[in-house]
Amino acid sequence: MNMLKHPAAGLAVLLLAAGCGGSDPVAEQGQAKSALRMGQAGPAALAEASSFGLTSDANFYTIDTGAGLVFKIRRLDNGVSTQSAGDIASMIYNGVQYQDQSRGSQVNSGFDYLYTGVSAVSVNAEAVGSETIKVTVVAGNLTHYYIVKKGVNNIYMGTYFTSEPNTLNLARFILRVPIGALPNGPVPSDLRGTTTTVESGDVFGLPNGQTRSKHYSNMRLKDWQYIGATSATAGLWVVRDNNEGNSGGPFYRSLLNQATATNQELTYIVNYGEAQTEALRTNILNSYTLVFNDGSAPAAVDTSFFSGLGLTGYVGPAGRGRVAGVGITGRDPGYEYTVGFANATAQYWAKADAATGHFDSAGMLPGTYTMKVYKNEYAVDTRSVTVAAGGTVALNTIAIAGDPSAAAPLWRIGDWDGTPAEFINGDKVTTMHPSDVRMASWTPADYQVGTSSAATGFPAYQWKDVNGTLTIRFNLTKSQIADYQLRLGITAAFAGGRPKPQINGWIPANPAASTQPSTRTLTVGTYRGNNTMYTFSVPASELQVGQNVLTLTAISGSSGVTYLSPGYAYDAVDMIKQ
Repeated sequence: MNMLKHPAAGLAVLLLAAGCGGSDPVAEQGQAKSALRMGQAGPAALAEASSFGLTSDANFYTIDTGAGLVFKIRRLDNGVSTQSAGDIASMIYNGVQYQDQSRGSQVNSGFDYLYTGVSAVSVNAEAVGSETIKVTVVAGNLTHYYIVKKGVNNIYMGTYFTSEPNTLNLARFILRVPIGALPNGPVPSDLRGTTTTVESGDVFGLPNGQTRSKHYSNMRLKDWQYIGATSATAGLWVVRDNNEGNSGGPFYRSLLNQATATNQELTYIVNYGEAQTEALRTNILNSYTLVFNDGSAPAAVDTSFFSGLGLTGYVGPAGRGRVAGVGITGRDPGYEYTVGFANATAQYWAKADAATGHFDSAGMLPGTYTMKVYKNEYAVDTRSVTVAAGGTVALNTIAIAGDPSAAAPLWRIGDWDGTPAEFINGDKVTTMHPSDVRMASWTPADYQVGTSSAATGFPAYQWKDVNGTLTIRFNLTKSQIADYQLRLGITAAFAGGRPKPQINGWIPANPAASTQPSTRTLTVGTYRGNNTMYTFSVPASELQVGQNVLTLTAISGSSGVTYLSPGYAYDAVDMIKQ
């Protein structure tokens, strides 16, 4: 064991570069305890002593930031479920324990349960220079890092894997904090007080009819930089990186938090199987940082110092490129525009300037990307761009030509923006179950074009077993009789659901099922799937002067009950001239 002394505020700071091959755990335990006695005995006292350093015994590596945080990484598997080697086993910040002592904070359900048939986990810690400590955990095809900088109450983390952990088919880091230490988190995912199970063991009901679920803590990736929870005196936050290794794009939603009677659970999703629209990405170093503070919103985190730590998968600025666009024309001023980039390796996005449409996406890994310009969440331009290390791709002004809203409609319900937000309950579907008492009725009266409004007259979702037939009535004059195209837009579908139209006596062939995520979507807080437009040619001979009746019926080869029956989320419905 190396013992390196460095001056710090007039005190000798002890760094123990432990975990080297061939070391003797028993000898290390005795030396570590001696090292602890050189400061103050015990974790809480270490926090008070503010002595930056790494110590170890047979069971744990103990790391003191020197600024109030002392935490432990478990070295050995003790055979207890959800307690694995590599877990965070203790987090004492300013004298308060923020780690559930019966369970670990860990990747998935523990490093010893990531891959089928793989239980071996190696944990090694070392000092890197005088001001950085790195812990490396290896389990199967996954490597995870815990990193600390002297005097900073952050636990920097990175997760790299060459194949997706297959026992749960996802990769996440979940922090389990005693609820008494951290009681305040997002309300939609706070399960305290729930008394009934609404759906599938992960959606619950309160006595007043409101619903709660971990799923309802979701936000679009582009809308958040950190998640967290607080007490009266402290806050714990997970600050994300650019999320290049996740899958689903800038509008992807997944669970972020859950509060139970025992724990506040903060969950950073690296890869997630629910509602995925693309293949999960591997071979990326996914970095994120646990920040301890007084409860105020955390600032951006600088991880540029990673370049000197020898992290598997780390690619520094010199190995990355950039795409910059002069502007975008043809934009609708009522919407925000996002430019997304995706390939099998990585994903990125950039906000387009509201005035000019200028955008800048820096820090991209080299490769050829599909680039899409989104009007809100609807792709209105698609092209390819190739990024080289150290280079900038400068794009001339992009003229949008793919916005369905550009066509003048006979009538239109909603708008083509890739979301059901403008419809009945569209403002609630991401934060509560469709059965929630706060939801308006999913079965409104017939929609009358020219009189009804999307917000009160047309539902965001339609299910085969809930509101399986919707009726739209519209009037035509003699001069309006013509051949039309009926367009039905959906953003996601469950169990093969899709809308089949009928206008007066005209009935087209059944539309095909769209390609969508195979998991639940509509009931777990997301309408984000693969935007699909169904088009139908309506001959003039089938229309009549005066009132015409359009019915939309939910069809599918599958079945289900109520909100788990085949269904879909609407984007827009309109008729345009052929």
